[in-house]
Amino acid sequence: MARLFTQAQAKQLGLPGRKSLEIVSGENGAKGVTMRLVEIPVPQPGEAPRGPHQHSGHEECIYVLSGQGTTFAETGEYPLQPGDTILIPPGEKHVTRNTGNTPLLLLCFFPSADISRSTVESAVSSGTPKRP
Repeated sequence: MARLFTQAQAKQLGLPGRKSLEIVSGENGAKGVTMRLVEIPVPQPGEAPRGPHQHSGHEECIYVLSGQGTTFAETGEYPLQPGDTILIPPGEKHVTRNTGNTPLLLLCFFPSADISRSTVESAVSSGTPKRP
């Protein structure tokens, strides 16, 4: 049966350095997907950057709705603009940062109904993920 999910019903997550709304996941009946709407604010002077994270066992697919940013991953730096999509392989450390002057708005898709147990989050980092 098809189901409609509204942004007003989304679960607000307390993730560091970003506003994250979990729209679809196993918590609300999904069998194999999680979708989040993520807003990364413009960095403030003196603010410590958010550290990288990784997902074991599944990919992350990020679609840029608006704003400018860069994904820093172990395999390189990837500038992002509206309409771009980046696919992060399982286990690769990465962080997406806002490099513009407006909020960076992303849709993040995961082929798993529960990503909480497979995600390792670093709190703050002074740098970017290093290439192996």
